[in-house]
Amino acid sequence: MEIAFIALLAFIIDCIIGDPYTKFHPVALMGKLIDFLDKLLRKDNSAEPTKLVCGFILVLIMLIISYAIPYYLIMAMNLFNIPIWLNILIQALILSFMISPKSLAKAGRDIYDKLIQNDISSAREKVNYIVSRDANRMNEADITRATVETVAENTVDGIISPLFFFFIGGLPLAVLYRASNTMDAMIGYKNDKYFYFGRTAARVDDVLNFIPARITGILLIIVAFFNHLDYKNAFKMMMRDAKKHPSPNGGYTEATVAGALGIRLGGINYYFGRQSFRAYMGDNLNDLKAKHIAQTIKLMYSVSVLFLILCCLISIINFKFIGLHI
Repeated sequence: MEIAFIALLAFIIDCIIGDPYTKFHPVALMGKLIDFLDKLLRKDNSAEPTKLVCGFILVLIMLIISYAIPYYLIMAMNLFNIPIWLNILIQALILSFMISPKSLAKAGRDIYDKLIQNDISSAREKVNYIVSRDANRMNEADITRATVETVAENTVDGIISPLFFFFIGGLPLAVLYRASNTMDAMIGYKNDKYFYFGRTAARVDDVLNFIPARITGILLIIVAFFNHLDYKNAFKMMMRDAKKHPSPNGGYTEATVAGALGIRLGGINYYFGRQSFRAYMGDNLNDLKAKHIAQTIKLMYSVSVLFLILCCLISIINFKFIGLHI
């Protein structure tokens, strides 16, 4: 029961307040530690096996620290008999830092607003904050596609996965997940700099997101039905196209959203002036328009609320079941 209340309170806190822009934000502090360890352990002239080992050490240190801090914090609160309401509030506040529905929605809405105003130049500037691809040649369809892909994929990374790990392992596991995801975002690249050093970070993130991504895909089909979208096509596209994504997990949200909205994601992107092609997901039934960003944000919130409801129901049933056997 307590864990369900903490999760609900954390979600409400984030939806109302969002992530404060401060260098003391827990994820920002994680980023600083990762950057410090990166500079300490990574040597460009090292042999490939050495880079792999050093990257593994960085990941191990980060996972141990990120798990230990909230674990011992909770132990300390219990040891000193902190009032239960304060214990719950502190855990909910920390958990709210691990999820980002409001930030994700705001990023999408900012771009949506600029497109509605036909301000393509400003929309390109905004989309540069959420994707690494070149935006200077993007039209409305390209901007919409980049935004929908980002919101869809980050529904897992930014909301469902941290909540999933909170429900199965409490706050320490949720913080550990966020550390893993932050490492992947910072060093999990397949470029010359991080191909070997960042490989462990990328693999750990893939493993941790494996189950949450597939749960999210299924829940997106359900919320597509309740939002009067094409839930049958969402299921069809998830089964047909999810594995086309370069990530083992990203396609389960992107392909499902594409199917629900009747749009096609993927295609040609440009990175530092170089053309890159990502496999198509979904069928081109509708032209990509700004409204699809708004619909994707609605799906993101819908699937988050449904996931919370289901987890809370499971927690309540489990609580009652345990109570009957004591």
